[in-house]
Amino acid sequence: MAERIAERFGTKGSPISLSTACSSGATAIQLGVEAIRRGEMTAALCIGTDGSVNPESLIRFSLLSALSTQNDPPEGASKPFSKNRDGFVMGEGAAALILEDEAAAKARGATILGYVLGCGEKGDGFHRTRSSPDGAPIVAAIRASLEDAGLGPESIDTVNAHGTSTPENDRMEAAGLAAVFGERVGGIPVTSNKSMIGHTLTAAGAIEAAVSLLTIRHGRIPPTINYAIPDPALPLDIVAEARDVPVARVLSNSFGFGGQNTCLVLGAEPA
Repeated sequence: MAERIAERFGTKGSPISLSTACSSGATAIQLGVEAIRRGEMTAALCIGTDGSVNPESLIRFSLLSALSTQNDPPEGASKPFSKNRDGFVMGEGAAALILEDEAAAKARGATILGYVLGCGEKGDGFHRTRSSPDGAPIVAAIRASLEDAGLGPESIDTVNAHGTSTPENDRMEAAGLAAVFGERVGGIPVTSNKSMIGHTLTAAGAIEAAVSLLTIRHGRIPPTINYAIPDPALPLDIVAEARDVPVARVLSNSFGFGGQNTCLVLGAEPA
């Protein structure tokens, strides 16, 4: 895939195709950021894409009890963080982001849509599909992204959650956010666009990074639809309806099967 992109657009450097499960799109961004920081390049094309809606994939995820069975109506099946959530809805899609050294972007008069302030990635070898029950790798990934950005938890205005709508994932993510943000966790708006577009698997991290940048640009936090029955066990401020509020920094979480945990901090201005 990466080589075909290079052939089509004439990109240079090291074409890399990677898979870190549902963190892949975010990992691609992290690799681009790190390469620019090392001075290996001034710009990187980072893409997350997935086309897994086919009978075999649906059967395999169904056998894992990962998919929602609440199909009437189908548009109400994905309900992240709701008490009656029972699984995700598969989606397909892609997002491409051009990362560029700030000085180079300004020199050519580029319109800068936002900044990748920090990246954090931590592995979790607990299970092939499940996360560690104590949530330690999720907490470590979030904290690593904040540390990389040189920011504290108080600097985050909203969280673009991984929020798949599976009982375990949403519980673990809520626990991870509570561990990092402490008493403030109930006052930070949390949203999951998977409620609207489904779980795009390897594309999700890149798509949600783009959504995060649009959230900053427009000062509008997108909703988590179908949030009709709050889960009292999850102490989060879930955005059930879109909110128009100033947003300077977003934490975007991506957690994948096999213990791949990648978090990005995106901002309107450099840290």
